[in-house]
Amino acid sequence: MRPILTFLLIACTIPAAIAQEGPPAAWSPAKSIGMFAYPKKSQSADQQLKDESDCYSSARQNTGVDPQAPPPKEPSAQQQQAAQQQAAEQAGKDVGKGGAVRGAAGGAAGGAVIGAIAGDAGEGAAIGATVGAVRGRRRQRMKEEKAKEQAAQQTAQAQQEAQGQSQAQYRARIDTFKRAFSACMDAREYSVK
Repeated sequence: MRPILTFLLIACTIPAAIAQEGPPAAWSPAKSIGMFAYPKKSQSADQQLKDESDCYSSARQNTGVDPQAPPPKEPSAQQQQAAQQQAAEQAGKDVGKGGAVRGAAGGAAGGAVIGAIAGDAGEGAAIGATVGAVRGRRRQRMKEEKAKEQAAQQTAQAQQEAQGQSQAQYRARIDTFKRAFSACMDAREYSVK
């Protein structure tokens, strides 16, 4: 019987002690931005909450930064892929055309020389033109594919750089806000970390 009475006595005493001290602040402006404020002059919890709220508002007004605003939204993977695809298609169109014609002309000239040696320049030129056209188209396709691949890679790199810059700017704005908040709280005799 004694252990149960001791347990009941302790169980009833602890909540009463907590109630006398007051519940800890569940939310505070400092905590909302990942900072901790400690009173240097034994300010009450109510005074600290008021000071934090005032400094939060002051920092927001002076910096123009709302730390509760969401960070910049990054484009979805689908949007990024679409941009890369569009850049690749445009790069393929920008590659010079006429590879088959240039290849045919070069092949015909070479074929005519070989055909002249063999005794039929016209047939040699026709065969050379056909081979040259095939080779010219293949080179043209390779150039287009290479241009598309490079354009897609460059677009992906530019997207990553833009996202990195956007995130860095967001962090810099939040840091500016935190410095303004800390300066205000320091002026009101709080240690802020």
